[in-house]
Amino acid sequence: MTVAVRVPEELSARVPAEQRGPGLDRDAVRLLVSRGTEVSHHVFAELPRLLRAGDLLVVNTSPTLAAAVDGWVGHTRVVVHFSTRGDDGRWAVELREPDGKGTTRARAGGPEGTEVRLPEGVRLVLEEPLSGRGERLWWAGVSGAEVPALLREHGRPIRYSYTERDQPLDVYQTVFSLPAEDGTGSAEMPSAARPFTARLVAEAVSRGVQFAPITLHTGVASAEVHEPPYPERFAVPEASARLINAVRAGDGRVIAIGTTAVRAVESATGDDGVVRARAGWTDLVVTPERGVRVVDGLLTGLHEPEASHLLMLEAVAGRAAVGRSYEEALRGLYLWHEFGDVHLILPEEGPHAVRCSRNSG
Repeated sequence: MTVAVRVPEELSARVPAEQRGPGLDRDAVRLLVSRGTEVSHHVFAELPRLLRAGDLLVVNTSPTLAAAVDGWVGHTRVVVHFSTRGDDGRWAVELREPDGKGTTRARAGGPEGTEVRLPEGVRLVLEEPLSGRGERLWWAGVSGAEVPALLREHGRPIRYSYTERDQPLDVYQTVFSLPAEDGTGSAEMPSAARPFTARLVAEAVSRGVQFAPITLHTGVASAEVHEPPYPERFAVPEASARLINAVRAGDGRVIAIGTTAVRAVESATGDDGVVRARAGWTDLVVTPERGVRVVDGLLTGLHEPEASHLLMLEAVAGRAAVGRSYEEALRGLYLWHEFGDVHLILPEEGPHAVRCSRNSG
């Protein structure tokens, strides 16, 4: 366990902020701000005023897929979570069992050759585990339809047991989401950006804050054992790389919106600290030992103590700062998970704090 906290069940956000009362929008969530071990409490609508002219927000444009599809293995009903499309056209998938409550529970993976019947005669066959790490995710061949079309017609967003009910797909899209040309996207929403609204983005721009788009398609997370992320497809375009390097050369701060943005940008950064346009697969896991080379700050959701994401937070802010923030979040009854409140990690104030916080190793 990285941070010694236990999250009470009642602190799980069960519905999106805009559904909690009349007149609310997505930005009606709370914002915990930490600078080192100094913590302050805000509402998300205050974010533009907490930033400075010249700051750069790195945002993930990956759209969320309706990645859960009902199927059958023999006479047994299963739910297929489509995670990632491979270069060879196969898909990494996770098979789960319906729990009778509209969500799912873990199911033993495999074995090789398992056939799943999907809607409209589509067939899926498990071929091999995605990695030697375990058998939760399998590479599978799909016949009878293109998977993006199948998901559009028969899929629904992946939903976890702490949520109250199914939600339409647009609830899981962020203001930065853009359709991918090949129909792929993220199996789970890049949720740190969810509280942004068009109005809030416009206010940030009016205050001199800039935005750099990247793409990282997130796979299916491990809801039960919180294993580190598998390789994911990403792209950092030339224009964004140049903008990040320019901001780093000046007085601005590079603030990643979500752990996905950190993973993409750090994957495109060389040992010399320069960000270059890059696209492909990343297996990077950001840890305190590895450190961060580019990112000064991070906006992210609140993660469970077992989540590997907390190692990334420690790489950005340090263990003491993360522990202090999470103590305050629990004390303040902040809400967890993708519909919950958010945490903004900023560099400590001071003449040397920003640049010296970067780790080039």
